[in-house]
Amino acid sequence: MTTGTGATGLPRGTSDQAGAAGPAGAGGPAGAVDPEAAARERLRRWRLVLGGDAADGTGHALTGRDAAMDGALAALYGKRDKPAAGKERAAGLGASAPAVARWLGDIRRYFPSSVVQVMQRDAIDRLGLSTLLLEPEMLEAVQADVHLVGTLLSLNKAMPETTKETARAVVRKVVEDLEKRLATRTRATLAGALDRSARVHRPRHHDIDWNRTIAANLKHYLPEHRTVVPERLIGYGRASRSVKKDVVLCVDQSGSMAASVVHASVFGAVLASMRSVSTRFVVFDTAVVDLTDRLDDPVDVLFGTQLGGGTDINRALAYCQSRITRPTETVVVLISDLYEGGIRDEMLKRVAAMKASGVQFVTLLALSDEGAPAYDRDHAAALAALGTPAFACTPDLFPEVMAAAIEKRPLPIPDTA
Repeated sequence: MTTGTGATGLPRGTSDQAGAAGPAGAGGPAGAVDPEAAARERLRRWRLVLGGDAADGTGHALTGRDAAMDGALAALYGKRDKPAAGKERAAGLGASAPAVARWLGDIRRYFPSSVVQVMQRDAIDRLGLSTLLLEPEMLEAVQADVHLVGTLLSLNKAMPETTKETARAVVRKVVEDLEKRLATRTRATLAGALDRSARVHRPRHHDIDWNRTIAANLKHYLPEHRTVVPERLIGYGRASRSVKKDVVLCVDQSGSMAASVVHASVFGAVLASMRSVSTRFVVFDTAVVDLTDRLDDPVDVLFGTQLGGGTDINRALAYCQSRITRPTETVVVLISDLYEGGIRDEMLKRVAAMKASGVQFVTLLALSDEGAPAYDRDHAAALAALGTPAFACTPDLFPEVMAAAIEKRPLPIPDTA
């Protein structure tokens, strides 16, 4: 089952994991099923999902590991008002750091990683545990993921010095994991796109791309000579250490864009490591900050952001536009939910002007694995009318989007956009 939050408030998939921890419900010879054992297992799973309230109707009591698992769920999803006598499912973590630390250890023991991440996120949202993340002991206990990094970045300014090194270590672990997943494929995909975009049509003999030349001249095939007359030659661009493309990542750092900021910083660092690409990394809310000089370390980029605040896309685009020197060789990627607090018409005019000058302009509503967030549909429609459709992009798709922009071909927009 997929991980999410069901109508009961529990992570979907909890009952399946709970089932894996107990009896299989099968007994006797291989393939035989004991009906009574199967019925008990169904009751056990329903009891874990429903929470043991008197109205759940299962009448099933939990012991041992199942009781401990139920306690971990109750601490987060149980009723937090004063329980009536005999009610089992009323608990909570309160503001006790030791209790939270024990609970974090328990959920890692009883649930798979994907469910642990959902439960940690729910604990921060439902129980207001953000302030506890300012304690080093808590940070060492949590399981790091992109959403936790977003929470830490939002707390950055309030974080005491004793916690900052631990927080950086947590963020670095997530960033390094993302780089391992994304860097190699990104470099390979973009290197190929850069080579193809540099192809020339009057190549020297040793620069001829014979495969593309033959494909382009098949209509000149001479059957009697069993050969192709290459009337048009296509060649590779000559190897060069010079910069072939300029890329500007313009990233909205409002609170709702936290996961996108994390992924964008990783991609920014990967692009900056490519010799043939000049990368600029700009974050904005109502102010604009250029973090290009920190791209050698994406963790430094992330701690240079300040999640939250308003949004002035027009001001950010004005800054990016002022830094463009080679418009026909430039790709601008705006990553924003498009809730503009600045001057809407000026923003649209600026995008139109950049496109008219030859800039390849890409608008991403999100750069994360979670799909499209809430976004300003009027602004998205206005950008689409300018030939710049806005869509959500997963990190795995991003290299293909950038390759298409570099080669000036249609973007691979997901069907769900």
